[in-house]
Amino acid sequence: MTVFPEPVLMAEGVTKIYTGAEAPVEALRGVSLSLVEGEFVAVVGPSGCGKSTLLHISGAMDRPTAGRIAVGGHFLDQLDDDGLTELRRRRIGFVFQFFNLLPTLTVLENIALPLLLTGAAPPAATAAARTVSERVGVSGRLTHFPRQLSGGEAQRVAIARAVVHRPLLVIADEPTGNLDSVTGAQVLHLLAELNREHGVTVLLATHAAHVAASAGRVVHMRDGRIERDEGGGR
Repeated sequence: MTVFPEPVLMAEGVTKIYTGAEAPVEALRGVSLSLVEGEFVAVVGPSGCGKSTLLHISGAMDRPTAGRIAVGGHFLDQLDDDGLTELRRRRIGFVFQFFNLLPTLTVLENIALPLLLTGAAPPAATAAARTVSERVGVSGRLTHFPRQLSGGEAQRVAIARAVVHRPLLVIADEPTGNLDSVTGAQVLHLLAELNREHGVTVLLATHAAHVAASAGRVVHMRDGRIERDEGGGR
């Protein structure tokens, strides 16, 4: 009998409707998706197709209007706001288009922050941050502040921060959207290496086909729905 691994992420019939405008906006329309450990999945589609909404809900940053999301076997609708915060801190890493580094913290402090938020001792958090900084190529910038970094360096720091606590899932929303083509390619190569060599599970959103080509599986979205799922057989 074939035994399938437990999904890292499972979305079942997820719908998201935004209200407050002149008319409700249905950003997601019954989306179902699952990722298993070690997958690198790119969600692609034009602006407004729902891919960022799907990532935000998958990362426990928003709640669906209908349907269910589970991360690591924990259904998000069963968690209160404090529970969602704890899940994000311990099980999920985030990489954003505009880096979202804290400007008053050094590179080392930015990377160590997720561990400190989960109660790690400062010496242990600092040691882990130094180790991962070497892996992503920013160990020479640890005393610098975000304003002193190039775009590529800032995104490498953001990736280090996203993986330092060894999350189940890394959510990357347009991680190359604010970078030139050469730097963007370097960042994608780094994400692919972390996925391949360390088993980091990645869910990435992009509108660019060449970015999606870095993934092992590509999910195409349009008008809030999944049109097709290539490479995963799921």
